[in-house]
Amino acid sequence: MPVKTVIEAVREAMREEMRRDDRVFLMGEDVGQRGGVFLASQGFIEEFGEERVLDTPLAEAAIVGVAAGAAMVGMRPIAEIQFTDFIWPIVNQLVGEVARARYGSNGALSVPLVVRSPYGGGVHGGLYHSQSCEGFFYHTPGLQVVCPATPYDAKGLLKSAIRNDNPVLFLEHKRTYRHVKGEVPDGDYTVPIGKADVKRAGTRLSLFTYGLMLHYALEAAAEVAADGIDTEVVDLRTVRPLDSETILASVRKTSRALIVHEDNLTGGVGAEVAAIISEHAFDALDAPVTRLCGPDVPAMPFAPNLEAMFMLNKDKIAAAIRKLAAY
Repeated sequence: MPVKTVIEAVREAMREEMRRDDRVFLMGEDVGQRGGVFLASQGFIEEFGEERVLDTPLAEAAIVGVAAGAAMVGMRPIAEIQFTDFIWPIVNQLVGEVARARYGSNGALSVPLVVRSPYGGGVHGGLYHSQSCEGFFYHTPGLQVVCPATPYDAKGLLKSAIRNDNPVLFLEHKRTYRHVKGEVPDGDYTVPIGKADVKRAGTRLSLFTYGLMLHYALEAAAEVAADGIDTEVVDLRTVRPLDSETILASVRKTSRALIVHEDNLTGGVGAEVAAIISEHAFDALDAPVTRLCGPDVPAMPFAPNLEAMFMLNKDKIAAAIRKLAAY
């Protein structure tokens, strides 16, 4: 299969879905002539025209508000928020309205809306271009939250999101855009939303993660294997809904659980994963459920040394694995 980057996989998924279904259209800041700040929509306006590739003002609330209205009348919009750091103006539209529409209409109203946004640090973006937002949205009933880590998953999950009749927040870690490569089929395929994937099988310890941290986790697992620590690495892929079945099956096999994510520790996705394990697999545990996450500071620092202290990496994850394995 061809080897592609994450951004190429995202671009390919959107292009194929726009060709397949003329109800699909893209809107956001700079998505047209510029092709998006990360070039996710490069060449789209030439192929699909200005009616289906809409350059918008710097008005995130309007972007998602218009997209929500279009979705409610049968269109399938993809609304791009240029950086997750600027996602906060859409909270009322996404959480207060869109996520509640099907429930509030007793199933009569669907909102097939995808909100795409690059998130995460490690790119020297400072306070306003490095945030993780999944912790704010993953607990919202009616909203699905997807965080792919590989090109294969990015393409397949984005296709599933676009075809979904429910609203999906699709978060793409900007550090993976061009640094992560992998095999991606040229043909049509989908990856199911809500299904985790065991990226590395193991028997000694289960490590649960998503996004950029998957790649550091796999590197750490390979390193500690030399010490005889056989680590299972589970890519959650979707943080809402969580795949409880895969999480519990892995912990019952290994008896230890380490949860790793870049987002802040308190109230993050890891807390919910830990609760699921503690409630439903407590008798299988040989050690406390452990989290390794970003610190509880308001935003990513700009100074390189402080950013490095905030960000997790292979060495920090390997140290956490060794500590838990020795418990």
